[in-house]
Amino acid sequence: MSTAVVTITRGRDAHLHRQRVGLADDPPDRHVVVGMGARPELADVPGAPPVTVLEVDVPDSGLPLAAARNAGAAAADADLLVFLDVDCIPAPGMLRRYADAARRVDGPALLCGPVYYLPPAPDGGYPADGLAALAPPHPARPAPPDGELVAEERFDLFWSLSFAVTRATWAVLGGFCEDYTGYGGEDTDLACTAREAGVGLFWVGGASAFHQYHPPARETPGRIAEIVRNARLFHRRRGRWPMTGWLDDLAARGVVEFDPARGVLHLTPGGTP
Repeated sequence: MSTAVVTITRGRDAHLHRQRVGLADDPPDRHVVVGMGARPELADVPGAPPVTVLEVDVPDSGLPLAAARNAGAAAADADLLVFLDVDCIPAPGMLRRYADAARRVDGPALLCGPVYYLPPAPDGGYPADGLAALAPPHPARPAPPDGELVAEERFDLFWSLSFAVTRATWAVLGGFCEDYTGYGGEDTDLACTAREAGVGLFWVGGASAFHQYHPPARETPGRIAEIVRNARLFHRRRGRWPMTGWLDDLAARGVVEFDPARGVLHLTPGGTP
């Protein structure tokens, strides 16, 4: 089974370099890197997979995360597409576990691996080995034992920072909705599409990645406006609110007004960029 990793990026060349170092330990057939509004700089990494570099334009409304992932998938000539955010370092064996899961699952499926959130990098950067000892998996997502597959009915738990689909499943999904620009909502929307199309959702033990530290995007004023806009788009498309934990947190901080019972979500003067 041929495999391509799809990574989208803007201004994260150091993160991208560390990701490619990780991919060199277990290289896919192709690494497709999509720069949003700028061509990423790739330093030479011994053993890293061959790379295809694309660039997509950035609209005034924000980074085209959905469109960039779709462009990367279109350029990835492989049986298995693994979407890995630029700030994620693959664990040894991640790609093998995804490929094994794709062979074992009956029917179309979204395959998600556990992600471990690293603390800020020490002086000199993260060590080449031993990342698993630095951070636990995300507390709100399952982390099955190595090699175990766990079916998931809670499709809102799907995340786009590390997941895999076969080319056939990607065709069923039709890609991410490109109406979403900026931060938030596009992955939950794709999960809704999957559920409606009868695509399963599974957690893949051992298909692990390590998330390199950066401040949460939802704490940036510009990102808050994007979250609000995308949440309202999702509400129009799906008839319910996504990211309610984030929205409740933002409301508690006084930067948005959020009243789901009345269908109200907007920035407050304190949350205006």
